[in-house]
Amino acid sequence: EFMRNPCVDAGLIPPLVQLLNCKDQEVLLQTGRALGNICYDSHTLQSQLINMGVIPTLVKLLGIHCQNAALTEMCLVAFGNLAELESSKEQFAYTNIAEELVKLFKKQIEHDKKEMIFEVLAPLAENDVIKLQLVEAGLVECLLEIVQKTVDSDKEDDIAELKTASDLMVLLLLGDESMQKLFEGGKGSVFQRVLSWIPSNSHQLQLAGALAIANFARNDGNCIHMVDNGIVQKLMDLLDRHVEDGNVTVQHAALSALRNLAIPVVNKAKMLSAGVAEAVLKFLRSEMPPVQFKLLGTLRMLIDAQAEAAEQLGKNVKLVERLVEWCEAKDHAGVMGESNRLLSALIRHSKSKDVIRTVVQSGGIKHLVTMATSEHVIMQNEALVALALIAALELVTAEKDLENAQLVQILHRLLSDDRSAPEIKYNSMVLICALIGSEPLQKEVQSLAFLDVVSKLRSHENKTVAQQASLTEQRLTVES
Repeated sequence: EFMRNPCVDAGLIPPLVQLLNCKDQEVLLQTGRALGNICYDSHTLQSQLINMGVIPTLVKLLGIHCQNAALTEMCLVAFGNLAELESSKEQFAYTNIAEELVKLFKKQIEHDKKEMIFEVLAPLAENDVIKLQLVEAGLVECLLEIVQKTVDSDKEDDIAELKTASDLMVLLLLGDESMQKLFEGGKGSVFQRVLSWIPSNSHQLQLAGALAIANFARNDGNCIHMVDNGIVQKLMDLLDRHVEDGNVTVQHAALSALRNLAIPVVNKAKMLSAGVAEAVLKFLRSEMPPVQFKLLGTLRMLIDAQAEAAEQLGKNVKLVERLVEWCEAKDHAGVMGESNRLLSALIRHSKSKDVIRTVVQSGGIKHLVTMATSEHVIMQNEALVALALIAALELVTAEKDLENAQLVQILHRLLSDDRSAPEIKYNSMVLICALIGSEPLQKEVQSLAFLDVVSKLRSHENKTVAQQASLTEQRLTVES
């Protein structure tokens, strides 16, 4: 290491880079090794090499000298080091690296050599342009072949290869273009093969299959096609196998797929009638935050604008109690946020007194009030709409909890704050109008001089806010 800087200071890098144009294979090999050693573990020096244009030169060398094992290895080591840098990926995308690597991969028999190529493919496949190039170069067929050969093997090397190949397959599906190319309207042979992984006995393949479906389910058209063609049942069967077994990664992947599939409006009712909500609820007792997070997201997607389902779930005491518990999961912000959002969604979509009573009895009101102070406007808004429904439908039941949670003071703060979004101000005033139907809450409203705050909002630049301010002012004046 202590010799690296003197080499750089002496100006060795430019002449070495020049030597990469040499015809002598031995010189090329030693040049590549020298450059590799000097730049080892230094992003600054690696960036310098990239700027000097070594990537296209090395890719060309790989193509010309693919019969020379030592030179090939040198190129792969160099690619492995350089591919970690973001700037390199753009340069790689302008070469035929995908074609060269796939060609090389097809010729390999030894596990170690395949592993070396995988180590280059994985970072490169993070780039969407290269993803598509790899798909077009035929990498997917190679990966599917590996899966087929290794799926029933218990050899350590084969198990490792199966994992790498299936993980890489999932990575390729993260690019929109590469994913659509492989989906082929749901008729693609790759899509069909991936479907067959889900009922497999290999946890690794089950995981990759579910993640692949979650990736295919990134646009409405694909989601609708998959639901119409029975994918939901396959995922529910997979989840069923892991209720007791409890493989967290498979649970998480299958729930991710179901959540994505539930996004298009036309899929919600179909998935609810197929029993997805019941299948998901089996994981309520899970103690794993990633599973909890996806479970909550799936239920929230399913009940969106589905009043009957929202009411049914909102009356489920076990579910609501668990949500209230997770609303306090301070170590897991994602779970805490999703629990709050689902709690609010149950009320907003059901508009049901029974659901509100269940939420009140389970101690959920204070969490909805806290949610109204969230840093995310969308969450604030969802909380305010849910609280307005509570105040309109079950004010007497919720009165004490709303008072204890200091809702009136929070609304005063939201209305006084110039940074509050227009919709937050609007919904806060709607809520105030509903709250003054309660004597103790009305007293609080009067004691905080809301009239002054609301009067100022009559000249708000947003017309809807200004109109609501006038209505609220009239209402407060009448009450006082």
